[in-house]
Parts: sequence; C-alpha cells; structure tokens
Amino acid sequence: MPNKPSAAKRVRSSRRKEEVNRLHRGRARSADKKARRLIEEGRIEEAQEAVHEAQAAFDKAAQKGVIHKNKAARRKSRLMQQLNELEEQAQPAS
Repeated sequence: MPNKPSAAKRVRSSRRKEEVNRLHRGRARSADKKARRLIEEGRIEEAQEAVHEAQAAFDKAAQKGVIHKNKAARRKSRLMQQLNELEEQAQPAS
C-alpha cells in the first residue's frame, strides 16, 4: 500500500496505462497470430488482408509506445517475408 497521496496516484495512473497498453499489445498479438495461421493454411486472399491488419496493429502499438518501433518493423518484415514466400509457391512455374 502506498503511504503518500502522490504514490497512490502513481499506482492509479499506472494501472490505467497498463490497461491501455494491454489492449494495444493484445490486438497486435492477435492480428499477428491470425495472419500467421492463414499463411500456414495457404489462404492467400485472407492472409493478405490479415497481414495488412497486423501491420496496422503493430504501427498503432509502436505509435503508442507499447512496443518499440524497431520491434514493430521487424515483426512486419517477417510477416511480409512469409506472405511473399506463400505467394511465390502459389505461382505456377513458368
């Protein structure tokens, strides 16, 4: 238990911030998992849309300071690599 009013306020504000951070981090993780699952299943159209949503979620989380901007960029890059590999495999060899 905090002993001073200012410490109590910090506890309250940090809990509010924790909720917001959890929301943005959770959205990014969920979008990432959905995109990866669709890529593994080979569903290109849905995977493209899911990757786009995941990129937006990563950007939003990085913008809010929930995750580092380089981590967001790395995760987006890896998703795009996987999507591009899937699209290359789907293309018939000419």
